[in-house]
Amino acid sequence: MRTYKLTAYEQTGKLIIEETFTAENDEQAKDKGQAILEEKDFVNQTHRLASPAGKLLLFHS
Repeated sequence: MRTYKLTAYEQTGKLIIEETFTAENDEQAKDKGQAILEEKDFVNQTHRLASPAGKLLLFHS
């Protein structure tokens, strides 16, 4: 399992969510990250999901 980091920000730059979670691969992590964003209604907020290698898997500005 690999550890991924999901962050979301307000327009002002204030951090509103910072979660880490594990997934077996990048595709599984993207699905899980998207589900978290939808659950918390942060899909339209600035957000990013980064892999352990620093690769951006989800990004919205």
